[in-house]
Amino acid sequence: MTIVPGVVRYPVVWLTIVVGLAVLVLTAVGLPEVGRWTATAYVAGIIGWAGVGMVKAALRGRWGIDVLAIMAMVATLAVGEYVAALIVVLMLSGGHALEEYAERRAKHDLSALLDRSPRMAHVVTAAPDGSRVYRDVPVTEVRPGDVLLVRPAEIVPVDGELLSDTGTFDDSSLTGESLPVVRERGEDVYSGSVNGERAVRVRALRSSAESQYQQIVELVKAAQESRAPVVRLADRFAVPFTVVSLAIAGAAYLMSHDVVRIAEVLVLATPCPLLIAAPVAFLGGMSRASRAGVIVKGGGVLELLARTRSAAFDKTGTLTQGNPDVVDIRARSGFDACDLLSFAASAEQYSTHAFAGAIVRAATERGVPVRSAREAREEATNGVVADVEGREVAVGKRAFVEAVAGPIGPEPVGAGHATAFVAIDGTYAGVLVLADQIRPEAPAVVSWLRDHDVRRVAMLTGDSAGTAQGIAAQVGITEVHAELLPTDKVDLATAMTPRPTLVVGDGVNDAPVLAAADVGVAMGARGSTAAGDAADVVLLRNSLDGVVDAHAVSRRTLRVARQSIWIGVTLSVGLMLVATTGAIPAVAGALIQELVDLATILNSLRALRGPTPFRPTAEPPSSTSLAATAS
Repeated sequence: MTIVPGVVRYPVVWLTIVVGLAVLVLTAVGLPEVGRWTATAYVAGIIGWAGVGMVKAALRGRWGIDVLAIMAMVATLAVGEYVAALIVVLMLSGGHALEEYAERRAKHDLSALLDRSPRMAHVVTAAPDGSRVYRDVPVTEVRPGDVLLVRPAEIVPVDGELLSDTGTFDDSSLTGESLPVVRERGEDVYSGSVNGERAVRVRALRSSAESQYQQIVELVKAAQESRAPVVRLADRFAVPFTVVSLAIAGAAYLMSHDVVRIAEVLVLATPCPLLIAAPVAFLGGMSRASRAGVIVKGGGVLELLARTRSAAFDKTGTLTQGNPDVVDIRARSGFDACDLLSFAASAEQYSTHAFAGAIVRAATERGVPVRSAREAREEATNGVVADVEGREVAVGKRAFVEAVAGPIGPEPVGAGHATAFVAIDGTYAGVLVLADQIRPEAPAVVSWLRDHDVRRVAMLTGDSAGTAQGIAAQVGITEVHAELLPTDKVDLATAMTPRPTLVVGDGVNDAPVLAAADVGVAMGARGSTAAGDAADVVLLRNSLDGVVDAHAVSRRTLRVARQSIWIGVTLSVGLMLVATTGAIPAVAGALIQELVDLATILNSLRALRGPTPFRPTAEPPSSTSLAATAS
């Protein structure tokens, strides 16, 4: 039963085996001429089929190296070596079959996400008697607002909000976090997470196509369908390799005046190793990267990653964790610090500003009440004004609060800190000092890149120069470009030398520069969908370690691909030179070349293995409080 799928998948391989056995039987029963004509007719048909494909490729501007295989078949038939011709056909078809097998193995880890993709969802509806009714619908039909039941051990089908009191989820396929995560009512639950031992209810926030897991699936599809430039490099070997092979064949004939010698040389010139080595190596590298939590959108990206010479990092959410904390509360005379934080949080809960969540979180963690406001209005990027228990509270930038409370005196803060000013009933009440934490692995990642041929490392940020310099000093970056607009980032990244340039970012405003960079890397675990779509590489774990993992895997993959190509070329040329002496008959040469094919494929599969994921062992700098972006 297992043979049938193989026959369907590799028909030429099996048909060649059948024809070869038939020829042997005909020869054994005294019908060698029938066997010879059977083999000749079959090989001639293969030559015609392969020739049509070669002509089509040539018309598209691609000179394929398969021309040598066709010449080898023609030469062996011309001199009556029909058994050798059959072996060449088996070698070609078997080589492509081995390539497909190797590709399937290399794609195994990339396909794992696709295999897990949820297809059905249990939608909860109310029956006329008030009871709950569950109906199964395709996940593509789930709409925002639908209430879903997620049973134990099931995959969450779409991004949603947890309605049950608590839930335990396995997020390892999304973030690499090995331990289950406990979430409370109201917290977000992401598609692709695996529910724990208790059924939970979730309100859909996004459709399937817009959910976290489906975005990753699309990235995987793009990675699988890509084609590596090194394959084109192998194609560029076609003309010189063909010329060398024909020259050796011609020299063999001049020395021996025997046309059979031409066939013996060309049999060994069959270039399967050259065609197979690069794609198998790059697919293996992409699979290796995926196991480290890195989705690479193509072999060409791996090649550029391996040759990266410059790197640029965004600040907030990339070098820093993107979660600012309130580290100091400075209340003016006449105001209590707890009241200041309470009023500020009560107003900021209605704001979309980056600091709003940090201020509300600080109040909650300190047990300070967060009150409801009668009304609130926000001035984008500047601040918010709210009526809290009859008192007007303004929170925001210095200029915004000064417009309400008058001039504010100096409020010195340390390098890398940011401030949120507060006014109550038109009077300046104090300031909240906020700071962001750098990612603990960031200094080690920057240091590793410098030690591995990345000659220039810079920071590109829209934040103020003082804040950016404070962060850069902590992570070991000396070149800082601050107060940039998205277009400024694009201009700087495209002008960076030496090239290729690697750019790492996470936000929507980073999407243009990620698309413009030679290699754009998005913090996919928490970054925006826009950044992930624009990037060439997406880190599934919320860590910069993936930058090093991607770089290390790419360097090894390119090295393995080149080794495999040169192994194939060197062995083929060496064997052709031996064949000029007549020491290798055509049949033996065809069999030997099959071993060369196998050697290059096995060497290329080494790309499936490689360096262990990077995990910095050095402790980060002791002072890790750094400012978040101001907007």
